[in-house]
Amino acid sequence: MCNKYEPNKGLSILKAKCPQCQSGKMYITSAFKLNGFTQMYDSCPICNLTFEVEPGFFWGAMYVSYAITTGMMLVVGALVYILSGHNAGFWGYIIPIFLSMFLSIPFTYRYARVLMLYMFSPIKFNKDLISKV
Repeated sequence: MCNKYEPNKGLSILKAKCPQCQSGKMYITSAFKLNGFTQMYDSCPICNLTFEVEPGFFWGAMYVSYAITTGMMLVVGALVYILSGHNAGFWGYIIPIFLSMFLSIPFTYRYARVLMLYMFSPIKFNKDLISKV
């Protein structure tokens, strides 16, 4: 059995950690700090990986964000449909859907970028960096 700490990829995504070392933070502030939730480190504070793989790399995160938001809208709409007994009416759908979209903006923004790095970049986990952490 190995005594070295090996991070869990899913937990690293949830905590918004660097995809290479899975230890360094990607964001400077908490998602709950509304005037700074977009502030991201240029590079990992632990392994110095530059997060923006190429100029404009995070433009693709808009598509990831769109997919997350669309899925969330479908789930909220389905929940309203089920919980209202199929009788919610127009505003009964619009208000919960837009409220959930608005309240999730900081998380959607951040996780779209995190997922973009983990899923669509050439960056892979480097277990040799664990000993340096």
